[in-house]
Amino acid sequence: MPSTSLHQNNKNHLNNQKMAISNSITKLYFLLLLHFGSQIALSYSSMVKFLPGFEGPLPFHLETGYVGVDESEDVQLFYYFVKSESNPEDDPLVLWLTGGPGCTSFTALIYEIGPLNFEAVQYNGSLPTLVLNPNSWTKAASIIFLDLPVGTGFSYARTSRASHSVDIQSCDQAVQFLRKWLIDHPEFISNPVYVGGDSYSGLTVPVIVQMMSNGNEAGIEPSINLKGYLLGNPITLPASESNYQIPFAHGMALISDELYESLKRSCRGEYQYPNIDPTNSLCLKDLQAFDQSISGIQNAHVLEKLCGFASPKPHELFGKRLLNEKSRELSVPEPSSLSAFSCRIDGYLLSYYWISDDRVQEALHIRKGSIGNWIRCDHGLSYTPTIKDSFHYHVNLSTKGYRSLIYSGDHDMIVPFLSTQAWIRSLNYSIVDDWHSWIVEGQVAGYTRTYSNGMTFVTVKGGGHTAPEYRPKECSVMFKRWIVQEPL
Repeated sequence: MPSTSLHQNNKNHLNNQKMAISNSITKLYFLLLLHFGSQIALSYSSMVKFLPGFEGPLPFHLETGYVGVDESEDVQLFYYFVKSESNPEDDPLVLWLTGGPGCTSFTALIYEIGPLNFEAVQYNGSLPTLVLNPNSWTKAASIIFLDLPVGTGFSYARTSRASHSVDIQSCDQAVQFLRKWLIDHPEFISNPVYVGGDSYSGLTVPVIVQMMSNGNEAGIEPSINLKGYLLGNPITLPASESNYQIPFAHGMALISDELYESLKRSCRGEYQYPNIDPTNSLCLKDLQAFDQSISGIQNAHVLEKLCGFASPKPHELFGKRLLNEKSRELSVPEPSSLSAFSCRIDGYLLSYYWISDDRVQEALHIRKGSIGNWIRCDHGLSYTPTIKDSFHYHVNLSTKGYRSLIYSGDHDMIVPFLSTQAWIRSLNYSIVDDWHSWIVEGQVAGYTRTYSNGMTFVTVKGGGHTAPEYRPKECSVMFKRWIVQEPL
């Protein structure tokens, strides 16, 4: 073969090798982009150093952002992230979901466990004022407050199809969210992780934890350093939850002994639609008498004024008899009609006045036009509940050894502590630390019991639905002790 031909063949061979290497690199790049890159491209986070209504720079680390989930990332989940004010390098990371479904995690951030509260003063038409919360759980842990499911708060869908979700799908999106968030925040990959929530999240959080655990076992990266979960006033067995409302009401002296005994005889322990026999006239009559007896009671906290319950139609979770129709939907009045904080929901209205301000949304880095009007608890969410109960997920998670904290405000009649006690007891684990009081500042803050599966049950004395809003100091102490594995 002539030398020129040999030289040309060698040159062609070298070019082919270069092209093959280039193609391999390109293929690897796109594989990496598919696996990691989309969340880098479509995950956005920004520091928030100042907030309208708060004087001076924020004395804690606040970040907000969006993470795209699902294959096409048409679901954009919004979050607020507050870094631990103690030791963020080592402190646990908590993914927090507010209940509803459809209540924004801003509720937990401002009214329950976050570092800010609204100043409880009369609304005068100006921007509501923010003050520091001395009982913030972020003093012991970093917390991601996630707006979930899609359509909640500032989370939105880029297509009409993506705007609808069901329970299991939403749980999977939460898992996707956290893994993508950890990729964007690798400094937290080794931190202990807990998932928390309240009310309706009692159904979804155990599913999310199960999915995370299964993903870890399957080798999905990044691995989540999952340690456990915590739930407040959690819905667990919706089909039977309100059966405990009647013994609770009797124990609180809201109904007479005679009516209670008659209810037990006539209804035979089943007080919830659709399980009530429609031909059982005596039972129906007793239930009507019961409804009349509690018609003036605030179910979220039986000692508070009856002013409505600013949450998405809780009667739909348990049947209309449980809450009747007195749980009015929240509407925002004109500023002049709010004269004073006569009821707790007056404080909820401040969130609308504050977060609807253009300066606030700019500070929070909200994408303009991504949603319509912000709603704290969205009654019209396109969402289908599919999880019948979460009991068996607690069973599975117990066998895997995850820690859990289940707490109940003892004045909540929506999810009475009696129902929570009952399903925990039916797990049939032995008691390792029996029923006793726990103390905050020399006073009884509630009662607690710990089981051999690593589950701790706690009542919060004077707490409602949900406990941290009504007893912030006690719940903060409870959380701090539990998260560092100290006895309550």
